[in-house]
Amino acid sequence: MRVEIYVQARMGSTRLPGKIMMKVIDKPLLGYELERLQQCKEADSIVVLTTTDSADNVVVGYCKENMIDCLRGSTEDVLDRYYQTAIVRKPDIIVRITGDCPLIDPEIIDQVIVFFKSHSYDYVSNGIERTYPRGLDVEVFSFKALELAWKHAKRTEEREHVTPFIYRNPELFLIKNLSLDPPQDGHRWTVDTADDFNLVRLILEALYPENKNFRMSDVLELMEKHPDWIKINAHIEQKTLPPLT
Repeated sequence: MRVEIYVQARMGSTRLPGKIMMKVIDKPLLGYELERLQQCKEADSIVVLTTTDSADNVVVGYCKENMIDCLRGSTEDVLDRYYQTAIVRKPDIIVRITGDCPLIDPEIIDQVIVFFKSHSYDYVSNGIERTYPRGLDVEVFSFKALELAWKHAKRTEEREHVTPFIYRNPELFLIKNLSLDPPQDGHRWTVDTADDFNLVRLILEALYPENKNFRMSDVLELMEKHPDWIKINAHIEQKTLPPLT
């Protein structure tokens, strides 16, 4: 079964435009993320899914320079962007990662993939019920589930966020959430705002020069040494989907 990681990444951002190409130690955040994704052992390939907007030419250029596959699609209909990519590349299993998670942990991704492959679920995630730090989110689903969502999802948020149609319809899909014990959901390591960037910058500057392959446990240990760091972006509110009506 062919497994592909699809990373949705674009320069447009409401709260922090161009965030994926903001640099820490002379490397853009997207570069850290792709480097870490390349450490996954259970995926066959990585594809960056960006948009047809001219602003995203820089994303295409960066991927070309670093020999990363990159395809372009709809700006707002990200579900269609995923489906059109999958139609071309024909994976059996798709791993969805967003491009604002430079601390993503490849070992966690591998664990979710292995669980998915060894069971009969349509969709497995570690983020339906949040116990992992935000920014380590992984979603794994079958091509068949993606195709069904693409055909039937109508709501704007279902098209923009790719997977809500799947996990909102447990009568259509067999769904599983993987939890972390003890929970570490009080940490926010994604980058949506300047304060998020400031925290991630501190983490990368502290860990990356000595250990390019650091993992979640290393970041948690670092945060224990610097408990004040968690306050840097603790006030940031995550955008949420509108309730079903």
